[in-house]
Amino acid sequence: MDYTTHIRQGRRALLLMQTFSTLGFSVLYSTLVLYVTQGLQLSSHYALALTGGFIAFNYTLHVVGGYIGGRFLSYRVLFVVGMLLQAVGCFILSFPYFYALLFGLAIFLSGCGLNVICINCMLTQLFDPHDKRRESAFLLNYSGMNLGFFIGFTMSGIFQLHQNFHLLFLFSSFGSLISFVVALLNWKHLKDKGTIYIQSKFRFRRVALAGLIILGVIWFLRWFLSDPNVINGLIFSLGIFVALLFAYFAWAESKEDRSKKIWAFIILSMSSLIFWTLYQMAPMGLTLFYVHNVHHQFLGFTIPPQWLQNINTVVIVLGGPLMALLNRHFRKKGHKISIPFQFTTALFLISIGLFFPVLGIHFADSNGISSMGWLIGFYLCQSIGELFISPIGYAMIGQLIPSKIQSLAMGAWLMVTGVAATLSNYFSQSALGSIQSENPLLTNPNYLSAFMKLAILALLGSVILFFLRSFLHRLIQEKPLSHNYQDIPKT
Repeated sequence: MDYTTHIRQGRRALLLMQTFSTLGFSVLYSTLVLYVTQGLQLSSHYALALTGGFIAFNYTLHVVGGYIGGRFLSYRVLFVVGMLLQAVGCFILSFPYFYALLFGLAIFLSGCGLNVICINCMLTQLFDPHDKRRESAFLLNYSGMNLGFFIGFTMSGIFQLHQNFHLLFLFSSFGSLISFVVALLNWKHLKDKGTIYIQSKFRFRRVALAGLIILGVIWFLRWFLSDPNVINGLIFSLGIFVALLFAYFAWAESKEDRSKKIWAFIILSMSSLIFWTLYQMAPMGLTLFYVHNVHHQFLGFTIPPQWLQNINTVVIVLGGPLMALLNRHFRKKGHKISIPFQFTTALFLISIGLFFPVLGIHFADSNGISSMGWLIGFYLCQSIGELFISPIGYAMIGQLIPSKIQSLAMGAWLMVTGVAATLSNYFSQSALGSIQSENPLLTNPNYLSAFMKLAILALLGSVILFFLRSFLHRLIQEKPLSHNYQDIPKT
């Protein structure tokens, strides 16, 4: 099979797997805070803490997935195991009991947190290191992921309006099972390339150890999720450890050009922390803000909060392929679209976006209720900014990181979002305040303060990154394109 045909078939399979594997996470991401408060009748503060812990652990576990994948199991095996765990977790969550919530989340997170890394690594391995088609492939895959989010958000809104969380979680399990079947049908196109597991002579021992790690992760999550308020310190500690680990990799690297690229990866990853902190306000503080402080009616219809998040998915699904085409067009014209430029643009856009709900509170009606249009403005800016940072971040790993530690780097990149979720939980709790009231006139000042601080923080981050761009260009040392863009296969 020639190089181009291998890429085409692998991309198609991974696009389908990405789309269907996202359904379960999209349901929990958009609905968990509402299920805990409305379905189980628990407090808003506990709901925020649990949702923050769920998101933080999901992204933090990608580091563990990056360690297991390619080392103790092949990426494709770890992926199908993860899909089965997701399906079982959603089934347990369909029972409306507190302990079913904890066990279901622990099992689901073990599958979701460990397997997401596999799709990205399998896609990375389809391409040579300096093949710019990788960036387009990640943009298209990112659109597929957000198509899954669109379906999940839409169904979540419908079931949540009728308070039928039981059927919602059962529906979520089907997406994981479909992705499981697609992976099996395309097994031969998803082989690992150059990983430690492939080169090892003692695979059985590695598989047994991987099984023990996964069981340990489930037990660990069940224990920690029972008290989500202790999660923040743990996640921050893990984040610092991973940052120091990659600093060591950069320092110990014998080749200077590789060392510089790892330092560039560390700086860009740390700058993205600001973006993801604002981004993760959506399923936490912004959801509760929408429920209690924003008009829900549009043309006589009630708009559930999950549907508002579909603005993000539509922009990504349509904008991903469009951005890939525009990048290809400008590069063919000789224009350089660098990674630092795209990250700076993302930070600037999301900072502007968060000023919209600030203005919404300022122009609220006499009852303190803001117009839905202000939140729509935030989601539009957030979504366009996401196109400039998330898929580009995935693609930069193949360009900057040596193959032997790419899976760990992919996990570290995703873990940044987990650390950001703990910060978002802090700001959401701050926005909620200590006032035991849902009256917008009483809660608006706290929301205003939290939103304003985050918007200014992101704006300052974009300015700092703008002035660092020349330094980052010297670290990255981009090479000429290795393939003519006219040869890019259609998806």
